[in-house]
Order: sequence, then structure tokens, then C-alpha cells
Amino acid sequence: MNNRLYGNLIFELSHEGRRGYSLPKNRFGDYDLPRELRREKDAELPECDELTVVRHYTNHSGNNFGVNNGFYPLGSCTMKYNPCIGEEMAALPDFTGLHPLQPAETVAGAQAVCTLLCRSLCELTGMDAFTLKPYAGAHGELAGLMVIRNYHASRGDSKRNKVIVPDSAHGTNPASAAVCGLDVIEVKSCPDGTVDVDHLKGLLEEQGGEIAAMMMTNPNTLGLFEKAIPEIAQLVHGCGALMYYDGANLNPLLGACRPGDMGFDVMHVNLHKTFSTPHGGGGPGSGPVGVRKGLEGFLPMVSPYYGNFAVAMRAYAYILSLGRDKIKMVGPLATLNANYIKEQLKDDYLLPIGGLCKHEFVLDGLKDKSTGVTTMDVAKRLLDYGYHAPTVYFPLLFHESLMIEPTENESKDTIDAFIAVMRRIAREARECPEEVKQAPHQTPIGRVDDVLAAKHPVVTYRQLIAEKTIGEI
Repeated sequence: MNNRLYGNLIFELSHEGRRGYSLPKNRFGDYDLPRELRREKDAELPECDELTVVRHYTNHSGNNFGVNNGFYPLGSCTMKYNPCIGEEMAALPDFTGLHPLQPAETVAGAQAVCTLLCRSLCELTGMDAFTLKPYAGAHGELAGLMVIRNYHASRGDSKRNKVIVPDSAHGTNPASAAVCGLDVIEVKSCPDGTVDVDHLKGLLEEQGGEIAAMMMTNPNTLGLFEKAIPEIAQLVHGCGALMYYDGANLNPLLGACRPGDMGFDVMHVNLHKTFSTPHGGGGPGSGPVGVRKGLEGFLPMVSPYYGNFAVAMRAYAYILSLGRDKIKMVGPLATLNANYIKEQLKDDYLLPIGGLCKHEFVLDGLKDKSTGVTTMDVAKRLLDYGYHAPTVYFPLLFHESLMIEPTENESKDTIDAFIAVMRRIAREARECPEEVKQAPHQTPIGRVDDVLAAKHPVVTYRQLIAEKTIGEI
């Protein structure tokens, strides 16, 4: 491959005067822009012919990794395959040609999709009503907490301004609570990774009258089912607070149980996780919020129109393509795949909490700590073998967390190949640790300085040129 077209920036392929387009003749006349809207100098854009541009970006597209490329065991994010049928349905001209300001009577089909999706989500989760307006999981969390805040306000209970969050929770939980103007109280986990009910009782006894809600993920971030959830819900409800369900880990529950039946009052669903719509790159996302009966009137207006409709269309197509019986297999198969990998790796990697996991599990790095090979080293070495790395250093309960989630889509062949590579890396760590510590070796760039990249990112071409010049000097 020509390195000049592959490894260089598009600015480095630029030549003054080259064009890759021609605009049609101006039919609208010339108009002066107000001075405050004008640039002081022309935008610095690359000048390339069309073929150079096409080759450059086509070659670079090979650096992208997604579920369509290979195994993507990213824990906590449920990176499942997006079926083509969903893309086909969302691309139908009758849907893509709609405009949000059309008269309501002209969009009956789209409204029917939204209504039927909400009805399906209610049946799958045990909630009584849903809104599709939130654009992402965190946006859904905020909307759900607004429901809870408005509910307490309607009862004149203005003192309830605190939310209980487990120490193993996703970071969005305390962040969403803070954005909603609520204070966060952390409840600790037991050695087995589940919520410490005794600690929770103490918090409720001390501050019960100020608690608005408890936010929980079940299965939790360690992939463990919270078996004490009936007691937890009873305790929280007993002090007048509500239960909020973080839907990030809903996938293993499909076909097994429903959050509404566990005692949750409000929840969000990540369509881009559980219901197999596009995920990553900042979007598109969708975080519908569901509520139990009696809370429908508190659902807030958090976005215009019907939210991210194309994502909702994909999710509904996914639900229909599986059907009532097949969708019940999602959770059990995801759980089976996760437990199979866990059992195959526990001889080489430290398993801090044993027993049955759900859709994901957490290792605490290599079992043999004497090699000096870290979780980050293992993750980087996986790239050499063509796998996306699992989630690393989260949750924060363990020093060398390595969180693996296979989803229900993956075949035993794929999973066995991944297990073999993980075992090979463990062997390399024992026999040739430096090879693992210096990985990756087969990627377009080697290991970067993560701290330097985060604190001093190079974000413009001019900045890159200046740094190159300094480096050459």
C-alpha cells in the first residue's frame, strides 16, 4: 500500500490549486455578510483532487473497528451486532423522507411505530408507560430523575434532595443526579460485590426523609444479580423514596425477569445496547424512560418531537424480527457465553468474585502478578490479535479490572478463539513479558502516552507542524 496515501494527513497531501469539485453557476446573486460574521482570513482547508481524497479516507477507514469487523467484548457497553434488517427498515423512504413539522395526520405510520415500540418496552420491562424523547442513556437518567424530583415536589416533599448510588455504579449515575440538582450518597458493596444491605439500612435510618431515590443497575456492574433486590426495594419504598433502574445491563434480563416486577418505579433503556441499534462514536443513541402507573404525568419534555426516531425504528425492527419467543433467549444466551469464558480463563486470570455471573464478568488482571504485566498491557496485546480490548480499570473496586461481555450473538467458535488468545497472552506474560508490555506491535501506530495525549492533545494541523519542527530541531 502506498504509505503516502495511507499514513499521511489529508493536509500533507494538499497541493495549492488542486480541486476535487466544481460548484454550479451562482443563480442567487452576491450578498455581503455582516462584518462580525466574516472570517479574518480564509479557512485553512486542504486542496486535493477527488481521487486522492477517496483513496485517503477509504484506506483510513480500515483502521476503524466495530462489531462488523470482529469480536468486541467491551464490558458494560453491550456491543452487540446490529442486524441489517434494522438498517433496511430505518432507511425506507417513507420514514427517512419525513419532516418533524409535518401535520400529525400525515405521519400516522411513524407514530404507530413509536406507540408499538413503547408498548413492547412496557411488556419487556414491567413498566406502564414510556417516552422515547431522551437521546441517550445519560439523558434518560436525567429525565428519569426529573420524574422523581417532580413527583416529590407534587406532594410538597421538598426535603428529598438526595440519591443513593452503589459504589460500583456507572459514573453517569452520580453525574446525572448532580445535573438534576440532587446530592449523591454512596452505599458500599459487600465482599461478594452486591449492595451492603446493612449499610443501606443505616443510611435510610439516618437520612430517610431526605432520600428521593436509589439508583441501581441489576445485574450490577460486576455482572452479579442483586438477589436482595426485593428487600432493598421494600426498604427504599418504606422511607417514601422511589427506585430507579439503570438500564445499561438490561440485556441479560430479557426473557428472565423484569425491573418493574423487582420494585423499580422509573427506568431508562439503552436502545443502542439492549435492542441492537448503532452504538459508539458519540451516537446515535436513544434512552427511552419508563415509569410505573401513577407517574406518567411527571414525564418531562426533554427533547422536541419523538426523540431519535431512526434509532427507535431499528429497535422495533429488532424486537419484531426476534418475536415473543426468540427474544426470551437473549438473556440466557448472553449469560451462558459470559460464564463459559469466565470458567475458561480463571486459571490464568485472577477471578476476585466467583459464582454465577450474568452477561459480563470482571477479572483482576493476570493471576501471576510477578510478571509485571498489567491489565493495560493485556488489552494492548489483544489488538495485535485482531480483537477489540475489553473494558479496563472499571469498575474501580479492583486494581486491575478487566471487564468482559460477549453478548448473545457470538458463536462458540468465536468465543473459543478469543479464549485461546487470552491464554496465549498469559503464557507470553510468563515467558516473554517485555513483548506484552511493549504491545501493540501490529497496529498502524504503537503505544501512545495516554496521559500526554489527554493533557496535551494535538488538535490542529498547524499545531502538529509546529511540534514536528520543534522535534526536528
